[in-house]
Amino acid sequence: MADATPLQSPLHDRHEALGAKFSEFGGWLMPLEYPTGVVKEHTAVREGVGIFDVSHLGKLVVRGPGAVEFLNSTLTNDLHRIGPGKAQYSLVVDDATGGIVDDVFTYYRDDEHVLVVPNASNNEEVRRRLVEAAPAGVEVVDHHRDYVVLAVQGTKADEVVAGVGLPVGHEYLTFVEAPWEAGDADPDPDSLVIVCRTGYTGERGYELIAPSAVAPALWDALMAAGEPHGLVPAGLGARDTLRTEMGYPLHGQDIGPSITPNEARLGWAVGWKKPAFWGRDKLLAEKEAGARRKLVGLVSTGRAIPRPHMGVRLSPDVLLGEVTSGTFSPTLKKGIALALLSSVVADDGEVTVDVRGRGEVFQVTKPPFVQPSVREA
Repeated sequence: MADATPLQSPLHDRHEALGAKFSEFGGWLMPLEYPTGVVKEHTAVREGVGIFDVSHLGKLVVRGPGAVEFLNSTLTNDLHRIGPGKAQYSLVVDDATGGIVDDVFTYYRDDEHVLVVPNASNNEEVRRRLVEAAPAGVEVVDHHRDYVVLAVQGTKADEVVAGVGLPVGHEYLTFVEAPWEAGDADPDPDSLVIVCRTGYTGERGYELIAPSAVAPALWDALMAAGEPHGLVPAGLGARDTLRTEMGYPLHGQDIGPSITPNEARLGWAVGWKKPAFWGRDKLLAEKEAGARRKLVGLVSTGRAIPRPHMGVRLSPDVLLGEVTSGTFSPTLKKGIALALLSSVVADDGEVTVDVRGRGEVFQVTKPPFVQPSVREA
């Protein structure tokens, strides 16, 4: 059977008009880069402001009496640490294996309404698991194609978002809902935009979750508001180099069903004191015994550029593991990587990476590779 035709963002024609190159991500055809190129798009976000269309991300609404309590008994992080108007990073873990099914963001509107944003390729699997586990009265509604997600990221993000009449300045990991057209005193509830102080770049910024029907007009308004500030459309190529510089894991590479939160060093996203969540017993036992592997950062001491699946060695005869994400860092001007290695490796030692048949020396480090500014007021 032929592969299904990839889905397209409601903004596909806007990207085509800008000359975007496209690639498939999780069943969606999304902009990889624009004629400006990945490095310039990356630099624009670090030094000014960029805008990403990440509408391929999943959107699941969990609602009904007990919605928060239900989610808190399934996802790893503790929703009781936050409250209405706040967002939280969490994990969906397989109960039997402890492996990471997906990493998600939860947006806690109230005790009976939470938005869960999975990765595009895992949206259906996360939905299935939640539906099968949901108690009577709690429903899981898939809005994957009903909303767009636009990420405005960089030091000038506030000016751009405020330029279309949306609220800015709220704290990191909080969100507000508002009409995007300034002066709209009686907005249609279905046209409200969720303005989230979140992102995947390490820079100050906002993710705007908006109904697909208003997406083209909102995109045009943001582009116009951003012109005086040098706003640059950025593709998922730059998003990948930006997140790698921060050490943010990518599902399917750095984390996945064969990798546990302990191995990925994501224990901070686990509510260890909660009485129940998927994978709890497995993860507690592994934590007590010590994980066999750990995700580390690597920085090239020379000019080598690492790529996924390259072997990492302590010596020619001792294979430690492999690179999970590797790239050239436009900010540091050198090769960087995330690698899943045996826990015997020192966090500040040296290793060699098999780069095209050569053993290239890399320094082991703890990400981020670049100092983030995402929490700046």
